[in-house]
Amino acid sequence: MEQPSAVVKMNKSYTILISLIVALGGFLLGFDSAVISGAVKGITLYFEMTEWMLGFSVGCVVFGAMAGNLMAGPVADKFGRKNTLIVVAALFTISASWSALATGYTEFIIARIIGGIGIGGAILIAPIYIAEIAPPKLRGSLVSFNQLNIVIGISVAYFSNYFLINIEGESWRWMLGVEAIPALIYFISLWTVPKSPRWLIQKLNKIELARKILAKIGGEEYAELTIQEIQRGVDKKEEKGKLADILSSKYATIMIIALGIAFFQQITGINAIFYYAPTIFEQAGGSTDSSFLQAIVVGLTNLVFTLVAIWLIDKLGRKPLLLIGTTCMTIALLMATYAFNSATYDFNETTLNKVSDQDVKSALADLEGSSYDSQAALFEAVQQRLEEDKFLVFKRNEITNFIQINATLVLIAILLYVASFAISLGPVMWTLISEIFPSKIKGIAISVVGFFNSLVSFTVTQVFPWELSNLGPTTTFAIYALLSFCAILFVYRFVIETKGRTLEEVEELLIRN
Repeated sequence: MEQPSAVVKMNKSYTILISLIVALGGFLLGFDSAVISGAVKGITLYFEMTEWMLGFSVGCVVFGAMAGNLMAGPVADKFGRKNTLIVVAALFTISASWSALATGYTEFIIARIIGGIGIGGAILIAPIYIAEIAPPKLRGSLVSFNQLNIVIGISVAYFSNYFLINIEGESWRWMLGVEAIPALIYFISLWTVPKSPRWLIQKLNKIELARKILAKIGGEEYAELTIQEIQRGVDKKEEKGKLADILSSKYATIMIIALGIAFFQQITGINAIFYYAPTIFEQAGGSTDSSFLQAIVVGLTNLVFTLVAIWLIDKLGRKPLLLIGTTCMTIALLMATYAFNSATYDFNETTLNKVSDQDVKSALADLEGSSYDSQAALFEAVQQRLEEDKFLVFKRNEITNFIQINATLVLIAILLYVASFAISLGPVMWTLISEIFPSKIKGIAISVVGFFNSLVSFTVTQVFPWELSNLGPTTTFAIYALLSFCAILFVYRFVIETKGRTLEEVEELLIRN
């Protein structure tokens, strides 16, 4: 069903306004995801964390998101998209305030998990809501507003961290607590948006209320055509979708596409980059201040190329963007692998004088004049001279004093990777999964796919600190490069184009195939 462009354009500003308000959940999601990168050192020292405790404190947000994913679809189906998002906003507000005030590790984790539940709801329900109110010709761009707000949130978090890092006292508390302000704004503004007209018809049979909303979006003709399309879909459904339905051969193509894209969006390492950006740049020999500045550049790159994706997604299409993006991601990750593989670790008077821990400095004094061409060889030599706790201190805080690396190449590689993700797997995944699920299984299917996406993300963020310390950045980035190449093959083989089609047309196409 193609809508007349003149009809759609007549009220486009109203649709955009609704989409921007709902997509503020994406801002909170992005802010919450990235703000922890600046607090890593502070919380590690305050809560006396081990590597695995640190990994869990960062990744537990994703752990909470998995719970949010499982609940979000069924709750949104039962109580509505709008009401679910209002609860999500409240969870963000509570999490930000509590995590900033936490005095114990367990308390801190609980607060972070509450925020994760909010993330799990926002990341699934906001795109569904926007897809359900948007005319087909605008749907890709409007759904991408959610991803745009995610990257704006990431960028703002990096700026916020940079300006708060030197605040007197425990700066990490201010970094985490400031999120409560936009969360409260989101909570208030959501009360002004209408309920999803598709949900009103499918769940409550409130056709006249839905008609008023649709008429305000695209005019009377658009409202009538859309209601007829929705009712045809309703007439096809006999009962509410169940978990067993998504495992049937009828929906096999849909689930392969959804689960595959959800897997590759996270397994290629994007959240490791966002959560640990300053840590990565410090691994490349940068100072704390410069690494935070470079993290800001990463956030701005993400923002600019997400805008490019929004401009292209309804022009070029979903599949071409995915192929271009994953190819460039693979190249970027290979560049980072090469840069770290070419690094050396030199012990001389200058580098040894940079060591802040005097016990470590004394124990390594006899290595002056030595040079190592791999992290593995370095660790072997250093571990022989340090107690276990001091060796951990060396890996976390002192190794960056000795590395000699082409830091510019690392920065270029990371920026290319982030730009490539921002035009492909970032926005396109959420657009696709908001389009391809039939109404019958949308609630349960979106929750399963979201849970799976969060599970992969949690695994990546949990393991990343251990990978950097034990496998080294060379092997870590090489693994991500291989997985990114697999993503190219998957997109080429399985992903279909949904550009310009109504949700009902997409459903018929995928189920028929």
